[in-house]
Amino acid sequence: MNNLRAVDLNLLVILDALLSERHLSRAAERLHMSQPAVSHALARLRHLLGDPLLLRGKGGFQPTARALELARPLAEALQSVRSVLGGAVFEAATAQRVFRLAMSDYGAALILPRLLRRLRVEAPGIDLAISYASRPAVIAGVQDGEIDLALGVFPQLPEQLHRETLFEETFVCALDPASLADGEMLSLETYLARPHVLVASSEGGMAAEVDAALAQLGQTRRIAVRVPYWTVAPDVVRGTDLILTVAQRALQGSVAQGLALYAAPFAIAPFAFETIRHRRTDGDAGIAWLRAAIAQAAEPG
Repeated sequence: MNNLRAVDLNLLVILDALLSERHLSRAAERLHMSQPAVSHALARLRHLLGDPLLLRGKGGFQPTARALELARPLAEALQSVRSVLGGAVFEAATAQRVFRLAMSDYGAALILPRLLRRLRVEAPGIDLAISYASRPAVIAGVQDGEIDLALGVFPQLPEQLHRETLFEETFVCALDPASLADGEMLSLETYLARPHVLVASSEGGMAAEVDAALAQLGQTRRIAVRVPYWTVAPDVVRGTDLILTVAQRALQGSVAQGLALYAAPFAIAPFAFETIRHRRTDGDAGIAWLRAAIAQAAEPG
């Protein structure tokens, strides 16, 4: 394999189709080849790589550990070749591809429902693998190619990563209306006297902006409950004297049912919610299509 001149690189295109389809006749149809020709190519690949690659199983082929190891770098290499040749075309209606995204439950709640409704109609062969970790781990995943796109708040990025702002987000305060007297508004004095729910990961998350704004006033708040999930926070507030200061879009629709929402009684800087990707994806037509679909899903309404 080290001598590329001795290798028929068309075999790699066939291997990519076989790993994607896991079925001889479907791969042959996709490649516009005869089934015997694809079978012969598989035999050559097995000899070339010293591994069975695909073993017959129920409903088609099952990849070996070596084949699974090759799948992603092979797909990325072929995509790079297509980009170099200027033939990188992404046909959403017929594409068969898995995109690996990273986002928190806040991002997932905002983006995924609308995005998936579009994918099921326009790109039914597209699959999404969603993960989330700490901000440094997500950035490292994008750098290493483990993550195609990440959504979130990224104050600092390595220069090889690109960012695109989806929207600017502001903060609101949510509390149980029964915990305020009739006609009472949320004052700074009340805000500081009450216990708070903090939604934050290990590195602070979006809540850092809230505490930074309080620090400018020489104030701090008492965090009575710390949770890593946006979705559970409103339920924690109901029936208590707790205050939740969160991104406004996190409290859309039924999530905020039964809660009173107030503007924060002090100035908090808005933040940008972004997608980030590696510059190696600049020529990837599939990533470009998905970025546009995510941007549309993030639009108000």
